[in-house]
Amino acid sequence: MKRNSTALTQGLVRCHDCGKLDKTHVVLCTRCGNPLHARLPYSFQRTLALLLSSFALYIPANLFPIMTVTKLNVGEPHTILGGIIALIHSDMLPIAMLVLVASILVPLLKLLGLSLLLLCVHFRWQVNAKRWTQMYRVISFVGRWSMLDIFMISILVSLVNLGSVAQVIAGSAATAFGAVVVLTMFAAKSFDTRLIWDVQD
Repeated sequence: MKRNSTALTQGLVRCHDCGKLDKTHVVLCTRCGNPLHARLPYSFQRTLALLLSSFALYIPANLFPIMTVTKLNVGEPHTILGGIIALIHSDMLPIAMLVLVASILVPLLKLLGLSLLLLCVHFRWQVNAKRWTQMYRVISFVGRWSMLDIFMISILVSLVNLGSVAQVIAGSAATAFGAVVVLTMFAAKSFDTRLIWDVQD
């Protein structure tokens, strides 16, 4: 058996729902009855479209204010980076580091990681497929923690509402940032890691 042989090269296809192996000519899974696909249909195209949308929204998510803190009718808008700097100046370095990792580094690394996976498939890079698959699993797992910023803003908006005395208002960047997180989660979900193995000679 060849080192890079797959179930598909041996005439087998795996059901995405129950995991049963069937012959490639079988249309429906003989166990659960769901349609069989050798690879997720249009996986590369869907992932690319979602990723490009995420990149487009990542820019306004970091440039525009993510929240505005109003005290005595005086508003002070904060971008994500501005909020991190404000936390550092307020001697809250641990929280600032948490926001930096969850709101800037994790989404950016996830975007770059998914981009590398797509480039690997498109240009048929000869890589260690096992390690790249592990990288995908890490990307898929940690991506959801980027919602920390949105959860924090939601809590502040609901708790700090004292009328003209003090109020927290979600900014336009919050919507863009939330969309980035959701789109990258969908992008990771739609990517079929078996494509990495298919391009290895």
